[in-house]
Amino acid sequence: MEKVIVALDAMGGDNAPVEMVKGAADAVNKNSNVVVKLVGIKDVIEKELTKYEYNKEQIEVVHASEVIETGEPPVEAIRQKKDSSMVKAMNMVKSGEADALVSAGNSGALLVGGQIIVGRIKGIERPPMAPVIPTAAGVTLLLDAGANVDARPTHLVQWAKMGSIYMENVVGIKNPKVAIVNIGAEEEKGNALVKETMPMLKQCTDINFIGSIEARDIPSGNADVIVCDAFVGNVILKLYEGLGMTLIKKVKEGLMTSVRSKIGALLIKPALKKTLKTFTADQYGGAPLLGCKGLVVKSHGNSTYKEISNSIIQCITFKEQKINEKIKENISSGD
Repeated sequence: MEKVIVALDAMGGDNAPVEMVKGAADAVNKNSNVVVKLVGIKDVIEKELTKYEYNKEQIEVVHASEVIETGEPPVEAIRQKKDSSMVKAMNMVKSGEADALVSAGNSGALLVGGQIIVGRIKGIERPPMAPVIPTAAGVTLLLDAGANVDARPTHLVQWAKMGSIYMENVVGIKNPKVAIVNIGAEEEKGNALVKETMPMLKQCTDINFIGSIEARDIPSGNADVIVCDAFVGNVILKLYEGLGMTLIKKVKEGLMTSVRSKIGALLIKPALKKTLKTFTADQYGGAPLLGCKGLVVKSHGNSTYKEISNSIIQCITFKEQKINEKIKENISSGD
């Protein structure tokens, strides 16, 4: 079986390069079908690699002399820092030297570079950022969650189609339910974007469109694919993450309030730990930028090695299931 080559921006993110290198080692130890090319300052990366045991044929270091910092203006950073770890990794995807790129670095630069350097699939108007979020029923794909603050109805229709392809082939949900974020279930509700997009989604025969979804119903898992513009999607994502962390913290505090609660905590700890684990971001990998010619995956800026490892493994499924080929077929035949 042909190996999947993933270019990892080893210098991007709050915990780079320590967690990036550890994540790469973890991923290759879990899966023999991947080669990780760690892109960044060579001597720094090689020093980190000495801490781990791994198959030497599955990890390669590619030197890049520059680093795009978190706060840098995206367009300027991409244009000026040609030898940065992020730009170099993107060019590897563009040239076919790598199948995918994973980065926890500057989000804006990654979005700009994904479209300018890697490029869009023909027919794709705007690639969306599509993270998987945990729900009571499993997981839901939220798109767009950060790439396109101002969107048109045709964008959302494409995102619904791409999201359906991703959930069916990567996550394994057959005939995934698609919904549009709205402030009520009634069709007459919503802003201009929602009202214009609704009838277009209803006319799509290649997706399982179920109508509107209110924000309070998202955690229940009432839909498998949720579409909205990036302003709404990013607010949902950030509130989701913040509320999740707060609830986990409050539950832990509550279990430590008395001797009785501490005894109870010991009894429920295994089950509680298993449940809370499903609501942590590192379990699901990063957010793919769907619709680019090569796979671009954005991990959280504060990613630990677990999220990096899962993001790398996520790329294997994406490649093996030929997601980009299926997106090309769907868009060219449907638009």
